[in-house]
Amino acid sequence: MNLRPVGFVATLLACMLGLHIASQAQPAAKVHRIGMLSLQSPSTFRASPQIAAFFEGLNQLGYVEGKNLLVEVRFAEKGERIADLAVELVGLNPDVIWAPVRGAPLDAFRRATRTIPIVVATCTDDMVSSGIVASLARPGGNVTGQQKLTPELAVKRLELLKQVAPRATRVAVLWDPGYSDFAADWKALRGAAPGLGVTLLPVEARGPDQWEVAFAAIAGQRAEGLITMQDINNYVYPQRLADLAARSRLPAVYPYHVNSNAGGLMSYGVNIPDMLRHSANFIDRILKGAKPGDIPVEQPTRFELVINLKAARALGITVPQAVLLRADQVIE
Repeated sequence: MNLRPVGFVATLLACMLGLHIASQAQPAAKVHRIGMLSLQSPSTFRASPQIAAFFEGLNQLGYVEGKNLLVEVRFAEKGERIADLAVELVGLNPDVIWAPVRGAPLDAFRRATRTIPIVVATCTDDMVSSGIVASLARPGGNVTGQQKLTPELAVKRLELLKQVAPRATRVAVLWDPGYSDFAADWKALRGAAPGLGVTLLPVEARGPDQWEVAFAAIAGQRAEGLITMQDINNYVYPQRLADLAARSRLPAVYPYHVNSNAGGLMSYGVNIPDMLRHSANFIDRILKGAKPGDIPVEQPTRFELVINLKAARALGITVPQAVLLRADQVIE
């Protein structure tokens, strides 16, 4: 009797059993945990283009929620309980903390932990002079990420304002001291203002609830133009800001393209969704074993100039052709 087929079947069954046991013995894919604190509402968080860009960046690197990624989000929509929420997130011991901007959330995370890696996607301040990192090349602590070159951009906005409104000699600067002290920006602006024939008029507003009062103060100081610092409220409430400037008949230059899209005269700055998308690369490196203190802080190299000609016409401004030719986008 030929037993070879029986032996073959037995061998095949043994192999299949061995493969099954081996597959059962395979360790489950590691689930990485990211902590983040948002100043948005839960209903708008996922829908915002910048947050969508961040998750797109993670997906492109192979990180998928529900598969190998767990994202812990806490919301401080009105800026309340930020310190408590940061401590709560740190207590979950995430692999990395992601801070989209500089401000109260990042400051709270830095107070809550000196060991868990923190990636800041778009730091408004100079990270060296503000003491966040030791140097751009070697941050040295538990924080790394990207910064926006804000001092240079603040001066550029002042220069652009003078180009489109050359008679503006009194320029209001709207800023939120609760978000940042903008020390490097102020130093750069005060250094550039005399050469441009400009007197700077600092006007504080701790959030959009104080903008009405701030614009009344701007009118009282007889301002002839406006620039704004790069705080998050400019980005989150662009329509309200543009409407107030238009009502005050102030030519204004803003930090973000959303400001011009909402009806503001001009904007000059970085592409925020691009920066947030790129910040996923820092997280990827940390999850693969790199130390944040060894990952150089990066700075953007691409900036966008957006001009809203409809707003210019409403203000009776003719934008010089030289400025129009430099624009990345012109809104008719």
